[in-house]
Amino acid sequence: HVEHHRAHLASSFLVSPFESSAVVSVDGVGDFVSTMVGRGEGDRIEVFDRVTFPHSLGLFYLALTQYLGFLNYGDEYKVMGLAAYGKPDYLDALRRLVRVKPKGRFELDLKYFLHHSEGVSMTWDSGAPVIGQVFSDDLVKLLGPPRKKEEPVTARHENIAASLQATYEEAFFHILNELYDRTHQKILCLAGGCAMNSVANGQIATRTPFERVYIPPAAGDAGGAIGAAYEVWHEELGNPRSFIMDRADWGPEYSERDVVTAIETRSKELQNARCVIESVQDEEKRCRRSAEAVAAGKVVGWFQGRMEWGARALGNRSIIADPRRPEMKEILNARIKRREPFRPFAPSILEEAVNDYFEQTDPSPFMTMTYRVRPEKRAMIPGPTHADGTGRLQTVSRPRLLPADQDGCAGHRPVRGHEKLNRCGCCSSIASFIPTSLRLLRC
Repeated sequence: HVEHHRAHLASSFLVSPFESSAVVSVDGVGDFVSTMVGRGEGDRIEVFDRVTFPHSLGLFYLALTQYLGFLNYGDEYKVMGLAAYGKPDYLDALRRLVRVKPKGRFELDLKYFLHHSEGVSMTWDSGAPVIGQVFSDDLVKLLGPPRKKEEPVTARHENIAASLQATYEEAFFHILNELYDRTHQKILCLAGGCAMNSVANGQIATRTPFERVYIPPAAGDAGGAIGAAYEVWHEELGNPRSFIMDRADWGPEYSERDVVTAIETRSKELQNARCVIESVQDEEKRCRRSAEAVAAGKVVGWFQGRMEWGARALGNRSIIADPRRPEMKEILNARIKRREPFRPFAPSILEEAVNDYFEQTDPSPFMTMTYRVRPEKRAMIPGPTHADGTGRLQTVSRPRLLPADQDGCAGHRPVRGHEKLNRCGCCSSIASFIPTSLRLLRC
């Protein structure tokens, strides 16, 4: 058995490009632990400290997410996006819920929660988990009535979301800064469900002494499988490290015959929808036509290679749009994604152009960092620029070792498609696209 948070730490450090680093896992709860910190050296991880159940930053964020009326499993990311619209007017109130303690520790005021007394109930509905209520009536007394799921989002809800994010960041950076003081490492490997909080992640370089950060593409519980495997491979079996996870396309792949069969199976439905089916085998022509469509304001579904592993669409199962168009966010949210209008989209940008558009330049290949867009560039890329002037970016770069036969936009890594679309000239004035996840493509 590999302990839950040791698997998280291994899923980051043991597949990172670094020989030594500070290591942190912040999560809801697993094996009665919510947070674990330590140091990675070579193929070993030394655990320094842990925060145990019922004290948990993940459950704190979950409780306020439920209070704000977002009840689906994993809706915390919606609240993180909503926070950009508000002001932290409830920060003093929420500080009552989370108290930072010496040596990088924290604790919850449990009167505002139910998980410690009633447990965290979980049922399954149509394949998705449903978590029971985590916040108590005392939170309602503190903040007022909770939002019901169908109620409109108001400025009050936005301000509570902003206060939630600010409170989380205070505790999160307390953990990181204390760990730096203990390790004096300049590199951090981060994992756990809370490592998906890209807003906090993007501030690590400015609010801590850490200079480099590695976060795997599947930082949450899905990544525990790879972490457990590498923990055993290295620490139990004594094998040396030889693998770096610098890509996310580990999922299934479909041949051209598979695609043709899928189209033929639904040919009548496609004809009724007046779809035009055309095979464009010439790669340069295919890339140019895609670039021309994006430049003309159309939305392109991009399907290539193996599916991404993790929460983000990174170019192999993506919807691509023009970031220069201010209306694109509304079009994607309302017509295609059919989701809340406040939800942001992410810019995918060539690594060498990051400094031109963003105030920070640390790589974010798995879309785990949110950086501030340079003020003078916000009008140029309004589509993916969020309400607070930030963007959760994916930096795209050519891998150091690229097989000669994998050049071009049809290869296994999205970098080639990204570069080709830019090189076509149709979008040469902008080094960014808006990619979002491709779930259902309608004609």
